[in-house]
Amino acid sequence: MIMSQLPPPPPPAAPEPSRRRRPGAAAGIALAFVLAFAGGATVDLLFSGAEEKPNSRPIEAETIAFEVGPERTDALPRLDVAAVAEFVGPSVATVMADLGGGRFGAGGSVGTGIITSSDGEIVTNAHVVEGATEIRVRLAGETEPRSAELLAYDVGNDLAIIDIEGDGFRPATFVAPDSVRIGDEVMAIGFALNLDGAPSVTLGIVSALNRTIVTESGALDGLVQTDAAISSGNSGGPLVNALGQVVGINTAVARGSATTAASNIGFAISAEEALPILTSLRQQAGGTPRQEGFLGVGLDDRTDGGLGALITDVRADTPADTAGIERGDIVIAIDGSPVEGVAGLIASIRDLEPGDLTVVTVRRDDELIDLSVILASRPDS
Repeated sequence: MIMSQLPPPPPPAAPEPSRRRRPGAAAGIALAFVLAFAGGATVDLLFSGAEEKPNSRPIEAETIAFEVGPERTDALPRLDVAAVAEFVGPSVATVMADLGGGRFGAGGSVGTGIITSSDGEIVTNAHVVEGATEIRVRLAGETEPRSAELLAYDVGNDLAIIDIEGDGFRPATFVAPDSVRIGDEVMAIGFALNLDGAPSVTLGIVSALNRTIVTESGALDGLVQTDAAISSGNSGGPLVNALGQVVGINTAVARGSATTAASNIGFAISAEEALPILTSLRQQAGGTPRQEGFLGVGLDDRTDGGLGALITDVRADTPADTAGIERGDIVIAIDGSPVEGVAGLIASIRDLEPGDLTVVTVRRDDELIDLSVILASRPDS
């Protein structure tokens, strides 16, 4: 069934002449690191990055807003894979990065990007481009890569914005907040395994919402879980619904261990989680990592089966200390949103910024207490 809701895709914008570049070292596929999360399974980030690369170009605050679809009012139609692939294809790009021997070693990475503005802004995962000495992008229908520039990135949230010269590109449309439901059909689009030709597409459903997983960089929250197949090379690519709207940005897959099975479990950073972070990235100096909020506590998971995170230590002269958070407190909510374990608390604070005022709700001696905290800059950010 061809979806009447999808307008016919316009032809790709006529590309500007592009200087021929030598193929990069990014053709090889390698999972650079494996990150653990609860249950003994592991999470593979789909491609790697390396150390910070400074960049002189600032992001203009008046950059066009992200395209967001209308709020959902009824059920979606069945997903027509061919129609959605044709519709979204012009907004998907291959992202290739030469790495200069940073924390993930020398070599190269290949991932996927989503065009988010008509003047060449592209969103991808930070782990695809972080530390790159050179970034190249190949657009749909083109044979030659274009040079790209790293504008800003956020390692903790695994998001980055890069830019190519030109105009008339077709930006993707993101789904409206609260418009994604468990069971919705979705399709992952990306350059799986760096295979030649057009991107791969895989079909699945939204398996769960608001997942949190622990990574070596901290934690990722606000994730969409899907059973659509996601492979190395899909990093940074879109997970889209039946209307061709971006539901999330593909970032990680679960792998089983000797004692834990994990099949068809992939994760995408939800549009609702990603868009505020990307807006913040647009407003900061080019090439620098985003500043994250800092609380100043040691944490452990509860052992009694309850939700929340146990405060095991409060560092002196930190926001937590100033606000009156105490060792033994159990943090159960941040700004009214429940905290689901250590990973959830880390991710919630990291999503905020230095100077933000947040309300931390703690359980202390069977009493609920709301504490106002002004966050500081994370020392290592």
